[in-house]
Formats: sequence, structure tokens, C-alpha cells
Amino acid sequence: MIELKHVHKSFNGHEVLKDMNLTINTGESMVIIGRSGCGKSVSLKHIIGLMRPDSGSVIIDGTDITGLNSRELNRIRMNFGMLFQGAALFDSLNVLENVGFRLFEYTNMSLEEIKRRVAECLEKVGLRGVERLKPAELSGGMKKRVGLARAISMSPQIILFDEPTTGVDPIMGDIINELIRYLHNTLKVTSITVTHDMKSAYKIADRIAMLYDKRIIEIGTPDEIKNSENPIVKQFVSGSAIGPITRDTVE
Repeated sequence: MIELKHVHKSFNGHEVLKDMNLTINTGESMVIIGRSGCGKSVSLKHIIGLMRPDSGSVIIDGTDITGLNSRELNRIRMNFGMLFQGAALFDSLNVLENVGFRLFEYTNMSLEEIKRRVAECLEKVGLRGVERLKPAELSGGMKKRVGLARAISMSPQIILFDEPTTGVDPIMGDIINELIRYLHNTLKVTSITVTHDMKSAYKIADRIAMLYDKRIIEIGTPDEIKNSENPIVKQFVSGSAIGPITRDTVE
């Protein structure tokens, strides 16, 4: 479904991705782990076409999107849903308008049809009767779930999750993890999640890829990553201060 081939990306001379290679299979739940600022979110933005690589290819379902124009890229993006790190809800819109935003913008559905679809999506994430509320009236966990409802509103083939458990308490974090796994299994989508939360990674991943020093250094099942002998992977997943990764390590 998704391939990153020899992707390089720099900002103002600072290299963020260097010869990045990753293959994500159709229907797979892939989790990319790594330290804060290591390029995880940049990788997601390349997959959805919000950024273009300096060199290399990003292939979505057989199409190299790096050379597409805006119109062609928008057509590809219609197959995506995304849960942003802070939910990224529009403060001036209520929940109905936030969840239904793309439906209003890109479909010919009637208002009643959109209301029904929004209610279905909210039901899937465990929310009912919140359509009239504004983001300021929602808790952090509710905002995440509204963002998740919006991500699935267009019945995407691919869903991207950017640090889905950041900013919520451990219990709500686990609820979000359960929702991600449930939606992945019931909607039969391909999921890509970036996180440094190993509890989350182990729970939702079919495979985990470790991003370090601007490239993927290891990839495997949760058990394989948990039992890795790579000293960098081993240190990261254990959360130890002792090892090759130090506070002075520059990525």
C-alpha cells in the first residue's frame, strides 16, 4: 500500500531524513517509534503529501505521489484520514461541523445525510449527543475522539495517527489505543501511527519500525522489537538513561 524509497529531506541545511526506506502492507497497522524530533511526523507528512522529499519516492497504492500536481494529490488524499497530535479541531465550529467538515466540502450529501454520517462516526468512537458542543466544551480525551471521528468520516483506506495518546491521562490513552485497534480491525484500513509511547505501540502495532539517525534502523513485530538485541532499540524501548543514546545525541 505505501512505500518510502530512499527519501531524503532537509530544512535549512539540517538533514531530517536520510535514505529513509519503509514498506507498509495493505491492511497493516504500522507504528513508527523514535525520540521526539527524530522525523516521525515529517515521515507522516511525506506519506500524505503535505511535504515533498528532496529526493526519493513516496508510493501510495502503486502511484509515486512526489511528482503529482495539487489536483492529483488531492485526489489521492481523499483516501486518507488523519488524527493530528492536538486533534486540530476548528474552535469556531461545533462537533457536527468539525466531524462533517470534509463531507460538507467535498461531497454532495444533504445536511440530513451528513448528520447521520457524523452520528455514525461519533458512535464508533463512543460519543453520542455532542454534535452541538464547541471544542472549548470538550475534555482532552473527547477532542481526540472527535478528531478520530473526523478521520473516519470519508471512509478512508489509510488512517494516519500522529502521537494519538499525547496530552491525555493513561486511562484515556488506553481507551484511544483500544479505539485505534477496533477501528483498524472493523474498517479494514491500513494504519500508520507515530509515537514514543511504547505501551501504545505494543498494543496497536502489527509491526513496529524504529526511526533513529534519520533512517529506519530496525523493523519487526512487537515481540521482536521488545526482545531486540540492537543496543539503540533496546535502550529506547526500555526507557533507560544508560546506553548509546545520550542527552547529547543529535538526530
